[in-house]
Amino acid sequence: MTTPAPQAPAASQRATLLGCAQPLDEAYDVALLDLDGVCFAGEARVPHAADSVNAARGAGMRLSFVTNNASRTPQAIVDKLAANGIQARAEEVFSAAMDGAALLGEHVPAGSTVLVVGGQGVRQALTDAGFAVTSTAQDQPVAVVQGWDPGVDWAMLSEATYAIGQGALHVATNLDSTLPTERGFALGNGSLVAAVVNATGKQPLAGGKPTPGIYQRALARSGGARPLAIGDRLNTDLVGARTAGFPGLHVLTGVSTARDVVLAAPGERPSFVHTDLRGLTRPHPQPTAVQDQGRTWWQVGDQRARVTEGRLELAGAGVLSTSATVILDAYRALVAAAWDHADTLAESQTRAAQAGSWLHEALRVPELDVVAP
Repeated sequence: MTTPAPQAPAASQRATLLGCAQPLDEAYDVALLDLDGVCFAGEARVPHAADSVNAARGAGMRLSFVTNNASRTPQAIVDKLAANGIQARAEEVFSAAMDGAALLGEHVPAGSTVLVVGGQGVRQALTDAGFAVTSTAQDQPVAVVQGWDPGVDWAMLSEATYAIGQGALHVATNLDSTLPTERGFALGNGSLVAAVVNATGKQPLAGGKPTPGIYQRALARSGGARPLAIGDRLNTDLVGARTAGFPGLHVLTGVSTARDVVLAAPGERPSFVHTDLRGLTRPHPQPTAVQDQGRTWWQVGDQRARVTEGRLELAGAGVLSTSATVILDAYRALVAAAWDHADTLAESQTRAAQAGSWLHEALRVPELDVVAP
């Protein structure tokens, strides 16, 4: 008999790490996979990504590639994945451009003229959804859809400003303020949207992560029923998962670090953690609280962790005061101990809404390098 898949706790409950006795690709029937930082890293391959994703497919798991990058068409994303050794089909892709088109369809009728600020990814998503596209406000568009593309320039942003000033609805495919590149963080769509908002004084409707709609639409498109969201970025991938009510797996191959996860506020915490996408094909032990001489330790496997006077302590290693290399189960135990400490502190001071800031103030966490067998 199949064991029920662990579910993310309700928003009113503590956000804790879950356990799963089965490999995740057996417990859940669809993986909602982020791309950059998860399946690949810019132009580089992510270790274990291709083998893990292809193995999950082989185990019968549905795959949905869910990305805030609005510049690429589904076929371009399929080609990018193939270049990184991952099998995919265009119908398995759901981008922020597609989410923006779906969001627009809830407000204006199909066939309406829409001004595009973006590239081919946005244009194709809109035409596939039945809209007529234009690049000039002189065509009296009923809406502006804005998505990131390296070719977005002053002229495009100005056309958007003209159209919105004439009454057009403004839809942003996503609001990521930055975009990770090999050189560092560049301007993301949210920063370009902010330029238009600064000129018009009007806030846009927004799709993409972390709004729950992109995950919900991707799930509906996949035909799955037991989703698992997978991402590298807490403030988009994992916040979106929490908001949608979906369990999430965080991997350390992209933006958010192990230290970020330890310090995560309740609304951005993953349900499962791993170094990389091997976590998709493996069971996940449940952290448990154990009492030892009147102190609470959090245990995973043979690893125990607790918070001592505002510092993380690992049994056998002592207090972690400088950067440390830890094994995966130790990382899980440290995460469980830190989150419990933060939530207990917040509850005792009736500061639940500020648990994240209290954690930063009350707990000193070094950088962590996590290794997995």
